[in-house]
Parts: sequence; structure tokens; C-alpha cells
Amino acid sequence: MTALEIELVPCLRDNYAYLVRDAGDGVCAIVDPSEAPPVRAALDSRGWRLTHILNTHHHWDHTGGNAELKEAYGATVVGPEKDRARIPAIDVGVEEGSPFALGSRRARVIEIPAHTRAHIAFAFEDDSAVFTGDTLFAMGCGRLFEGTPEMMWRSLSKLMQLNEYIRVYCGHEYTLANGRFALTLEPGNRDLVSRMREVEKLRAENAPTIPSTIGLEKRTNPFLRVQSDEIRRTLNMRDASEVEVFAEMRARKDVF
Repeated sequence: MTALEIELVPCLRDNYAYLVRDAGDGVCAIVDPSEAPPVRAALDSRGWRLTHILNTHHHWDHTGGNAELKEAYGATVVGPEKDRARIPAIDVGVEEGSPFALGSRRARVIEIPAHTRAHIAFAFEDDSAVFTGDTLFAMGCGRLFEGTPEMMWRSLSKLMQLNEYIRVYCGHEYTLANGRFALTLEPGNRDLVSRMREVEKLRAENAPTIPSTIGLEKRTNPFLRVQSDEIRRTLNMRDASEVEVFAEMRARKDVF
């Protein structure tokens, strides 16, 4: 079987959509298209034809291109069943445990709510890739628009169970700002300091910092590191629960 080809498509100001193609079967999806023109240009430049649109959640900057792309290519729109009413032009609703395949490549649907009430991830584990939308970012996590700290911590904990080598494809280029916040909490984390040097170099060249990996996030993303002694000392929360530490970090990030 042919492995998935994955191509990053910058959209809007800092959004990322992703072309995901099973070359063997000629099947091609776009994940979270905020707008259609960059996607159409990327398809044309590669000579690919769109067959599917995959949405992780309903926000307009992840679904804004659905209708135009569906009309242009006849693509099938796949999104969270529990938020069907808010996914433009949806055809197929999926939820955790639902079988989903893109050509010969199988994806596991993981429900990861809190940013929105029905957010999902598409994990192509045999291809070492997970599309996390706005739940898990490089060195960050999404705002809690429709959920609680408890919900987000459960969602992130699910993603942390994936194999460490799996590449993380998230919805935005927020890495530099996220890393600066992380350094306020854990400046003694050598992995974090080293990663930030690389991120600063990439952004100075206007290059993407995505994908990350689950393992790298577990070493450098404060929102996955609620057990860190240094973070707990910084927050003066040595004896707090995991959710309490997470909630305090998320509140601080909201005003950072």
C-alpha cells in the first residue's frame, strides 16, 4: 500500500489546511479548508483532484471553503456527527469508533471536545499522522470556547496516548507565541529552549513549524506537562490536581 502524501496549504493569516492523498487509489482530501482559492491552487499545481473534505470542527476558519470546493470537485464532506448542524455542506458524520478510510488508508476518529463541543481528530496511525485541528497545537492547546478545563484535559490525554513518533498537524501557526508562553512556565526545560531556537529560525525564514510529533509535544508543550515540578513551582501549585494545573495555565495563556 502507498503511504499518504501530506502537503501543507497556508490559508488566511495563520491557518493551515492539509492536502492528504492516497496516490495508489487516487483519493485526495483537504483537512479544514478555511477558504477555497489556496486549496484550488495547490491542487492545480500538483495535478490532483479533490475527493474528500475533512473537518475537525465547525469554526468558519476551518470550514469556510467547504461549499465552494464541494461544488467545484464533487467532494464528500466528512465532519463530526455530533455537530452536523454546524458543518457546512456535510455529507458524512463520524464519531469516535466510526470506521473511516481515505482510499486504502484507515483513520481513527478521536473525539476531543472543549474548544468546541464536538471537535474530532483524524488519526492515520499507520501513516504516523494525526490532524488535531484547534485542540492540540505545537506547544499549545485551543481556547475553551465550548468546554471546561476537565474536558480539554481529557481530550489532550487521549492524544498523549498516541505513539510518540506520530506527526501532529494542527490548525494554526501559533508555535512562536506558544513557545514564548511556555518559557515563562518552564525556562529550565532544555528541550523547550532548544526547540525555541529552531522555531525562531524557521519563523525568521517565514517557514512553517508544523508538523510536530506527539513525543516532542510531551517534552515541550506545557499543557501536556502538568506533572512538571518546575511548572508547578512556577504556578505555586505543587500539590494541585492535574486539572487544576492545566486550568491555571490555560487562564494565564488567555491573557498572555
